[in-house]
Amino acid sequence: MSEQVQIPAYDDEGTIPAYVARPAGTPSAAIIVIPEIFGVNPGIRQKCDKWAEMGYLAVAPDIFWRFAPGVELDPDVDAELQQAFGYFQQYDANDGVYDIEATIKWLRSTQGVGKVGCAGYCLGGRLAYMAAARTDIDAAVGYYGVMIDTMLDEAHAIANPLMLHIPTADHFVDEKAQAAIHAALDSHPKVTLHDYAGLDHGFAAEMGNRRDEAGAQLADGRTVEFLKANLA
Repeated sequence: MSEQVQIPAYDDEGTIPAYVARPAGTPSAAIIVIPEIFGVNPGIRQKCDKWAEMGYLAVAPDIFWRFAPGVELDPDVDAELQQAFGYFQQYDANDGVYDIEATIKWLRSTQGVGKVGCAGYCLGGRLAYMAAARTDIDAAVGYYGVMIDTMLDEAHAIANPLMLHIPTADHFVDEKAQAAIHAALDSHPKVTLHDYAGLDHGFAAEMGNRRDEAGAQLADGRTVEFLKANLA
């Protein structure tokens, strides 16, 4: 079962629109699906639906709600891709962490779940890293997170498990950035890194031209096992 909800934002700033997918029975835990720069589009909703089928309460907050509420973009349409890049430039990732924190609070206080994890993609992958460093989320997963290399000074604050999926041919995260991430995080006791040789940004998208089926299945399988183990 799915529905649209409004989650109270941090510091009474307003309400965050969110897509919620509910399992048939009592949820084992909750997963926050943090969108890419394309909004809560059909691919993100499908990811939520898949988590619900596995017994989780899944929620995808509209991270652009402050300036482009309800936007849904297709990365395979160039005009919409350029629109998404514009939103990325406009977006303050610090606001995103507040929204994740508000969503964690809403889940724990009103939805009857004890543990909360997240899986984020692209910009959402960066937010997953930031959530691991700045909130008490129980476990976090980031796919092809952008600009993580600029925030590695926050790694010391990561107290709960974090997994990052890194495609080595990511044209938004170059080899130098990837090397910096590995240098800072390979030895971190709470962090697990997985490289995907030759794959590009967006390889785990649910649909569209960017998806690499084998890579997506491998990464998603690792994510499922990681979150299952850490949200039990």
